[in-house]
Amino acid sequence: MKHRATAAALAAVAALAALTACSSSSDDSKPAANVPAYKITHQDTSGNQRTVTVEVTSTKDLRAVFDDVTGKLTDDAGWFVEINCATGATKGADNRLANGRKAVGSIGAAATGLDDGKTAYEANKGRTCPA
Repeated sequence: MKHRATAAALAAVAALAALTACSSSSDDSKPAANVPAYKITHQDTSGNQRTVTVEVTSTKDLRAVFDDVTGKLTDDAGWFVEINCATGATKGADNRLANGRKAVGSIGAAATGLDDGKTAYEANKGRTCPA
C-alpha cells in the first residue's frame, strides 16, 4: 500500500510539473513572433460594438496583423478593427490601410452581420506605408 501511495504521489507531482512547464503568461498586446510589429493605439472596453485601432509602419502582412489582433478579442461584442499607417495621417483623416470585423457571441453576430467567431477583412488598395 505504501508503494502505491508513493507512486501516486510521484505521478501527481509529474503531472503538475508537466502542466506548469506547458503554461505560459503572455502579454496579449504584443504581436506573435511571426507577425509584423504593430501597436494598439485604442481599444474600447465596453459596449456591444467596439473599435480597436492599430498602427503599423509598413504594409507587410497586414492580414497577419489583423489575425493576431482578432485572435485576442474574446469579449462578447462586435469588434471593428482599423489598421492605420503610423505616418501620413492628417489631423482630420487617418492613413487607413485596412478594416475588419470580428463577431464574438450573439451580440457580436448581431453587431457585425457575421456568424459568431467569424471575421471579415479588407485591405484598402493603393495605400502605402510609410506614407
